[in-house]
Amino acid sequence: MANSQHPDIGPIFGNILKRHRTLANVSQEELAFRAGVDRTYISRLERGVRQPTITTLIGLGAALGIPAANLVSETERELLQASC
Repeated sequence: MANSQHPDIGPIFGNILKRHRTLANVSQEELAFRAGVDRTYISRLERGVRQPTITTLIGLGAALGIPAANLVSETERELLQASC
């Protein structure tokens, strides 16, 4: 699923990332520090402007204490629901 085929994937992933970050009671700055990325990058991810590499995705999951696969599967599930 390329982004050009599913333009809604960025915002969907961003909402899921923000949801998990909020549930973990972690600021964007703290999440960025834990994941080894810039805070502005977290903001861009949450707004759906950027999409993470696999390396960053795994780092985000580790920083949130969840498997990266959960972030991907939740994104896929919501994407499929949105396309129905």
